[in-house]
Amino acid sequence: MFNYSENDLIEQPAIEIFKSLGYSHLNCFDETFGNNSTLGRETSSDVVLISKLKPALLKLNRDLPAEAINKAIDIITADRSILNPAVANKEIYKLIKEGVKVSFRNKSAKGGDEEVEEVVKVIDFEHPEENDFFLASQFWVTGDLYKRRPDLVVFVNGIPLGLIELKGTHRKLENAFNDNLKDYKDTIPQILWYNAFIILSNGSESKIGTITSDWEHFAEWKKINSEGEEGVV
Repeated sequence: MFNYSENDLIEQPAIEIFKSLGYSHLNCFDETFGNNSTLGRETSSDVVLISKLKPALLKLNRDLPAEAINKAIDIITADRSILNPAVANKEIYKLIKEGVKVSFRNKSAKGGDEEVEEVVKVIDFEHPEENDFFLASQFWVTGDLYKRRPDLVVFVNGIPLGLIELKGTHRKLENAFNDNLKDYKDTIPQILWYNAFIILSNGSESKIGTITSDWEHFAEWKKINSEGEEGVV
């Protein structure tokens, strides 16, 4: 028997692509929260995976004390709900790109304490293999009033940089934008504060955009097989 479901035709092949790129994967439909939680989330309103972020920051900043790492985590995960989502997104983009500036007390050469300022690296762009890559499918997120479940969320060092919304091959791709993405912006905006890219796909068509892209500004995902070859959708 052939299975023509969205899961088998679209989602599972997408997951396999990420796994082939070195991502670990977990179906989070039955994720647990609080003590002994599946991913270390206290509640489903948390979108940063501190269980992955903290080890990554410790690894990338071995010369910094735990206090500096904890302060960086507090800054990264701060509540930005009073900000315009695009402003929040830009603020976090700078933290990811440039690092997080933190200050802490440290022992001076004279034996006393002094205020020290350092930059905590969030992602190692020069050595990609040093980062933690994780793909969550069926990832529950709770907003102020509603609970939603994006199809795929792409995490680097515990930060949700990518969101992928999938539709069946018989569905118009624009539905993923109108029915899902617009809804996520209203109901679970915190998942998009950290977002670098959004992919919408129905298996035959795929488009990529950002949190501020209108539908007409989502661009077709093109594949180049060899240097100099014209892009093929």
